[in-house]
Amino acid sequence: MNKGIRYRDEAIGEIRPVPDFLPSPEELALKHEQTKVTIILRPQWVAFFKGAAKKHHTRYPKMIRQLLENRLLDRQAQTSKFNGHLNLRRRGIRD
Repeated sequence: MNKGIRYRDEAIGEIRPVPDFLPSPEELALKHEQTKVTIILRPQWVAFFKGAAKKHHTRYPKMIRQLLENRLLDRQAQTSKFNGHLNLRRRGIRD
């Protein structure tokens, strides 16, 4: 059984403002353009994503989409970092 919260009449301590870390409502409302794609996956991977989605209370297509997006963003960052390194070497600048 839930005992509830017990409040005490004592000093809380130093109060500090917390920086605003939440995205603005405009950023939350921003919709990205999407293209519908059909993929064929092995049944065990679909079962894996369904189980993970159920555990995290979300939909499995959303998890798959997020996984692909994160992987592509990582790959894009690695590629641009690598290309920048190559450009420096071509100019004779080494790190």
